[in-house]
Parts: sequence; C-alpha cells; structure tokens
Amino acid sequence: MGKTAKTNAARLLDQLKVTYELQPYKVDENNLGASHIASELEVPIDIVFKTIVLSGDKSGYFVCVIPGGAEIDLKKAAKISGNRSCSLIPVKELLPLTGYIRGGCSPVGMKKKLPTFIHQSCQLYDRIGVSAGMRGLMMWLTPDSLINAVNALVTDLIIPN
Repeated sequence: MGKTAKTNAARLLDQLKVTYELQPYKVDENNLGASHIASELEVPIDIVFKTIVLSGDKSGYFVCVIPGGAEIDLKKAAKISGNRSCSLIPVKELLPLTGYIRGGCSPVGMKKKLPTFIHQSCQLYDRIGVSAGMRGLMMWLTPDSLINAVNALVTDLIIPN
C-alpha cells in the first residue's frame, strides 16, 4: 500500500480480515462530491458510493450509503429506518458524531456504531468505492464485505432518475 496512511476505517477492516484496496486521489476543496472523485480516479460514478448521515424523528442518527450520482430519497430513508421523517445532520455535528469530516466520511469505523443502510445497486458490481475516512483516499471492496463490516441493510434509498 505504499505510503498511504491507515485510517480508522482501514484498521477496522484489517481487524475484520476484510480484503480492500486504498487509492489516493487529488482533493478539490471546492468540489468534495463523488463526481469529482469518479473523474479523478477515472471510474464510473455509479461505483463511487457516498456516505450520508441523517437524523430521524424517532430513531435518532443513522447512515445511508448511496451511489455517487444519486440523490437520497428522504421519505424512503425515513421509512426504512423506522422514522416518520428524517433530515441530513448539520455539518458541524458530523465530526463529533462520526469522527470524520465532510468529504471524508466513511461508513466504516465511525465513533458510534449507527444503523446503516446501503442502496441495493451496490450488488450490481464486483467492487465499490467508499471514503476510507479522510479526504483524498478511497477504499475499494466488495459490496458484501462492506455490508457485513457495517451490518448494513440493503434497500432502495434513492430518488429514481
């Protein structure tokens, strides 16, 4: 893996004996989105998954992992998580809650283990990318490895195109 720093997410996957690959990319502070990452790494946006932390009116915090080019459907997310409604958490709450910053939030290795849901399209691919827990570093692994590592429920979470 060369000089790539180990993140909390990578250390957790090591403990779980999960096979993964870390891949650095150039960060654009003005564009932390998945489209920039996909472009930098020259991969389809559909295999770059983004981590979204939400707060539900009944259950509290939970995590959704969706394809980079998709938009989360808050009604679907609320329903699957046992809430009537949910919303994105304020950016200032992200670091204290997860241990990660915006643009570097991994679904793996958060400070607190939160209920996690991953969009069903992940199962269409041999491997997918998620943040490795810092800006500028992607983690590639099989969908099943990610699902098992974070005990995710696979479901529909996005607004149809």
